[in-house]
Amino acid sequence: MLIGEVARWSGVSARMLRHYESLGLLRPTGRSGSGYREYSGDDIRQIFHIESLRSLGLSLREIKRALDDPRFAPAELVDDLIRRTRDRIAAETELLTRLRRIGAVEPADWADVLQVVALLRGLGSPSPGARQRAALSAVERVPVPVEALVEAVLGESDQNVAGALRWALAQSGDEGPALLAEGLDSASAEVRRRAVRSLAKLPHDEATALLRGALTHPDVVVRRYAALALGARGTADAVPTLIDMIVEEVNDVDAADALSALADDPVLAERIAARLVDLLAHGAGGSSARRRLTQALADIPGEPASRALADLSRDEDQGVALTAMYILKLRAAR
Repeated sequence: MLIGEVARWSGVSARMLRHYESLGLLRPTGRSGSGYREYSGDDIRQIFHIESLRSLGLSLREIKRALDDPRFAPAELVDDLIRRTRDRIAAETELLTRLRRIGAVEPADWADVLQVVALLRGLGSPSPGARQRAALSAVERVPVPVEALVEAVLGESDQNVAGALRWALAQSGDEGPALLAEGLDSASAEVRRRAVRSLAKLPHDEATALLRGALTHPDVVVRRYAALALGARGTADAVPTLIDMIVEEVNDVDAADALSALADDPVLAERIAARLVDLLAHGAGGSSARRRLTQALADIPGEPASRALADLSRDEDQGVALTAMYILKLRAAR
C-alpha cells in the first residue's frame, strides 16, 4: 500500500508518516518499482500502535522507547502519565476558576481585567503583607469576586490578613454568607472555625440565620463561636450554649458578657436568671462552676436575679456565698 492510501485509511497525514519515519518510529517494508514507499500489514499495525500511544499523551520519544525496548516497563510510564495528567487538570481547573472569577466582575476593559488578575495574585501571595493589601484594595478598586474572598479567608492563618478579608467580605454584597456556610461542612476543623468566625463578622440577616443553624453543629467549637456572635446580636437561641460555656469554663467571661447583653430584654433576663438558678440548685459542674454561674448573675438585671443572689448569699459553699454577697453590695450601690 502506498503512502497516500495509508494516509486515507489510517487518518494519519502523509507528512506525519514521513515524520515518523525520520524519527525511526516507522520503516516502510519496501519500495515500488518507481521508488515509492510501500507499507505492509505490519507497518499499518505499527501506525495504529503509535496513534494509540499518542492518544494516552505519550511523546513521540516515549513511544519510540516503548516500541523499541523489550525491557520497557509500561506500568512505570502509565503512573507517570497519571501524575502528569492530574497536574495538567489541576492547572486547567485553576485557570478556569480564575477566568470565571474575572468574568463574574464584568470588567469594562483590559485595564479592569489586569487589576482583577493583580488582586487575585495578591490574595495568593506568600507574603501576609501583600495578601492584606490585596484584601484592603479589593473594595476600593475593581471588586474581587466574593468566591475568591471566601476561599482566601477560609485558607488564611494570619489573623491580621483574615481581619482585612472579613472586612472586604462585609463590603462585597450578599453572596458571602452562603459561600462561607459551605466551609462549615469542611473536613478541616480549622476551616470550619474560620467559616463561623467570618460569618460572625457579617451583618447580614442571612448570616444571623446561618449562625443560628450552627448552634446545632456537630463541632462544639463552631457551636460556641456561633453562640457568642448570636448573643451580641440579641438572639435568644444562644442562651443554652452560652450558659454551658460558663459551666465548662470555656470563654466563660465572653459568654457571661453575651448573656448580659441579651439580658437587656426584661423577658430574656428572667429566662436567663431562671436557667442559672436551676443549674445552681442542681450543683451543675461542681463548686467552681457554681461560683462562675453566680458571677454570671451579677449582670442580669431584675428581681429574679436579685432573689437568687440573696438565697445564694446563704449557700453552704462559702465561695458561692461570698461571691453572692459581694455582687449584692455592688447592685445595691448602683
